[in-house]
Amino acid sequence: MIGVGRTKLYALIAAGEVETVKLGKATRITTASLHDLIQRQCEG
Repeated sequence: MIGVGRTKLYALIAAGEVETVKLGKATRITTASLHDLIQRQCEG
């Protein structure tokens, strides 16, 4: 996993730091946004 809990992930989405796409009722995080999040975590 990426070491981010549900509450933190919701906060990142609300802050616009993670890009999401709505598919019906489901909310999905884009692959590029997930890679960016992991890259930012690795950098510190």
